[in-house]
Amino acid sequence: MKALALPLDATTDRRIDVDAAADYIELTAFFSGDDAARTSDLANAVSLASEEDLAEGQDEVEEETVSSAVYRIKERRRALEAAYPFRLECEGSVLTCVFDKKSFGHSTYILSLLLSHLRALSPILAASDLHPSKEEVPRMREYFQYAATAALAAEVQGQAWSFGSPRPDKSGFLPKLKEIWRTLRDGRVEAQVGAPTRPKDDQIDVFAARTQADRLPGFLLAAAQVATGKNAWEKSVKGHIDTFRKRWFGAQPSTDFIPYMIVPFARADRQFVDDVRVMGNVLHRLRVPQRVAEAESLVRAGVSVEAYDQLSDVAAWVNHYRSRTRAA
Repeated sequence: MKALALPLDATTDRRIDVDAAADYIELTAFFSGDDAARTSDLANAVSLASEEDLAEGQDEVEEETVSSAVYRIKERRRALEAAYPFRLECEGSVLTCVFDKKSFGHSTYILSLLLSHLRALSPILAASDLHPSKEEVPRMREYFQYAATAALAAEVQGQAWSFGSPRPDKSGFLPKLKEIWRTLRDGRVEAQVGAPTRPKDDQIDVFAARTQADRLPGFLLAAAQVATGKNAWEKSVKGHIDTFRKRWFGAQPSTDFIPYMIVPFARADRQFVDDVRVMGNVLHRLRVPQRVAEAESLVRAGVSVEAYDQLSDVAAWVNHYRSRTRAA
């Protein structure tokens, strides 16, 4: 079997990206027959990736990369708690995969991890025999949309709709928007002159709202773009919301839309600060799985979260994918 590949950081050509290093050791544990990856595996990968570029200081680079990756993994565990499907053992020298197919938080994290390293995004899986098939990739993206819908529902503690195309119920754009607004009751859906005649979702993939008992405007209303591709960070819905409202409402809602971006990627903290400035609120891999896990209590309480029932298919696919790659 062709192995995973750890690339040098393209921005420096000398150091390994810390999040990529943490992802590498997580993937190694996920695919391992004994559920475990050793930090020595990561050190060896660093050596292979940089042996031609670092004639001197090799040991220091390996040590720095391993320690930084372990620290990052600890931060992920702290942020995600029980939704994180890995555990550090043996004084931090072994990462064990504790994936539980009954945990939607676990399956969402693994799905996000795999989406982060599709061939168009990363070389880690690209040359290996572990990369998802061409037929699986579109399904993975749909699965992430369902997870994003549950995550946004938990974020606002309210009802959520999977609005992005293709919609789970196969509905058209305007019929779906009208269905949502029959619940929200703030504004009147009506296509305006010059609006696109064959819209798919007009850049909004998920709506979630926590309405008030008096059924009046002025409630939490989130509108999210879900992005899983290479150009995700260029797809902010923040600047598009005003256009969306003007295009599709005869009487515009009084309630403001809160812009969200939902992605499967892990980001360095410094990068993430600017992501929020540009995108609005961002749910990424250190947030989405936890929110998905929290959505269970909403559903049990009778709150409608569209496509939540599809999350069991996500978990089944992750489990099957892992079994298949192990067998190979």
